[in-house]
Amino acid sequence: MIGDIPAAATKSPRAPRRREERTLHAAAFTNGPNELFDFILPLWAGAALGLSATEVGILMAVEMALSVIARPIAGVLADLFERRYVAATGAVLYAASAAGYALAQNAASAYAAAAVGGVGGALLWVAVRAIISERLAEDSAVFPRLLASQETGSWVAFVAGMVLIGEIGFDGVFWVCAGACLLAAALLLSAPRRQDPAGPRGGGAGGAPGATGPGGAQGVSGPEGVEGVSGPEGAAAQDAKSAAGSAIAGLGAVGRRLRPMLLAVVVTMTAEAAISLLLLMHLQREFDLEVVQVAYVFLPGAIAMSVAAERLHGYVVRFGRTRILMCASFASAAFAAGLAWAPNPVVIAALWILSGLAWAAVIPIQQAVIAEASGEHTGRGMGVYESANLLGALIGALTAGMLYDGADWTVACLSAAALILAGAVVVPRAVRSLGVADVPPPPPEAERAPDPEPEAASVPEPEATPATSPADGTPPRVKSAAVKDPAAKSAVVKDAGAKEEPPRTREQLLRELGRHAAVFAVVQVLLMLVGLSWLRDLVTQDTVDVLLHGGGQESGFARVLEDGGKIWVFVMVGHALWTGAKCLAMAVGRGGRD
Repeated sequence: MIGDIPAAATKSPRAPRRREERTLHAAAFTNGPNELFDFILPLWAGAALGLSATEVGILMAVEMALSVIARPIAGVLADLFERRYVAATGAVLYAASAAGYALAQNAASAYAAAAVGGVGGALLWVAVRAIISERLAEDSAVFPRLLASQETGSWVAFVAGMVLIGEIGFDGVFWVCAGACLLAAALLLSAPRRQDPAGPRGGGAGGAPGATGPGGAQGVSGPEGVEGVSGPEGAAAQDAKSAAGSAIAGLGAVGRRLRPMLLAVVVTMTAEAAISLLLLMHLQREFDLEVVQVAYVFLPGAIAMSVAAERLHGYVVRFGRTRILMCASFASAAFAAGLAWAPNPVVIAALWILSGLAWAAVIPIQQAVIAEASGEHTGRGMGVYESANLLGALIGALTAGMLYDGADWTVACLSAAALILAGAVVVPRAVRSLGVADVPPPPPEAERAPDPEPEAASVPEPEATPATSPADGTPPRVKSAAVKDPAAKSAVVKDAGAKEEPPRTREQLLRELGRHAAVFAVVQVLLMLVGLSWLRDLVTQDTVDVLLHGGGQESGFARVLEDGGKIWVFVMVGHALWTGAKCLAMAVGRGGRD
């Protein structure tokens, strides 16, 4: 018993949080290249390698097929071994895939790079989501934070890639993406090792309703020692081989348990992938937009997802998962129907924000439900969930092509809207069938908000009576805190060990925004003076043309400066929206308490 106390004391209370933070940073650095590749690979394959349309289709299919096959296997590996190693291996393979694209000279080498990327993506994303789920039981906002990190990395990579591709070409962009993936691998490897919870292993959801109990699945997830933090390493290595067979069997059990949610994911992903591809083809063929212009149409929705994900989680905590899923389905269906009569790309970009907000609510709920329902086997659950997503995307792509070629644009949009609307019934019913809680607990930040007054008042009490117990030599303030309020002392010690900073006030947020705006204004004035201001072109020239085509600079260093100013405009707008949302949330919360 006494020998156990130092071992427990060595566990840092900040380690799980640091593990999550570095994983979130790694997700941002890898999701950017991931999304950018999906966008530029077909263009690169045709322009640089001269591949035909059929060969380009094969290139994309190779990556997707291997990713679908590998993701359940990646889930098993994430449950068997230390997850950061699995995720880092995937990031390294991603980097190798990007380097392979940069060095490819023919179709065969491009196919090989795509295969490596498909396997790397499976290992990376399944393990990353399993790592993030480890704190789900104590913080229900972990998956909204993951989505915010991913989408931030996505839109930053899109803007940077579109700016740089004219200066350094496709190969240069691929090398930059490879460097970002290697940086992500370093972040994952530098993250703390997982500290085994007291209960069953499985990613923060072992106690979820309907999840496998502590004693019911130890034969499947038995290789706890393989994770590397409990049990002798020799015993873990000896058990790993026998555990692998039972792990594969456990994958089928997890798939059967999650079947209602997986079917719902396939349906919703089919509809969303179909409408996304329909929109892409419509922008290219109806409005004659080029690649960069299409990217800028999708950009506002990506920014909205990155800004709104955590804020929308507050509504999930307040109203419940099923209600938010229904509202999100209605919003996404309204977007799809609105596309049928959208007159120009600016209106489409505004509508795309509605779709982004819907997805910012839906994706974290899906992932949290999968993690909770998977119990001990979060890796396996995320593996089959990712495969269902990709399967839906594949069906949606095929459906979109047939709709676009064989039906009127209005009919295609309304058909997609009807399928999305079906999700308002299918997805909430799937969530209820799994038996998970409809209303997740509020994140710790919300629970700690009212605490400062009692905690501040409890500190002076021991100091006011220093002579109450001088006989035993115990410092009065330590003894008094222990005798009067053990729970309060435990909370204070926990908070002191975590060294968590208090949330910023509204005044601090506004001052930070003001400093950013001041620097932004100075730089924009300088750009105007030298004739490189995108904002000035936006005001003095045709607004739609400047939004889609940029300013007057054609190429060279001047174009880089002008595009940099344009990127900063979007960043400034995003910062202002985020600050406004935070201040509004504070005002609403204060009004509710009053």
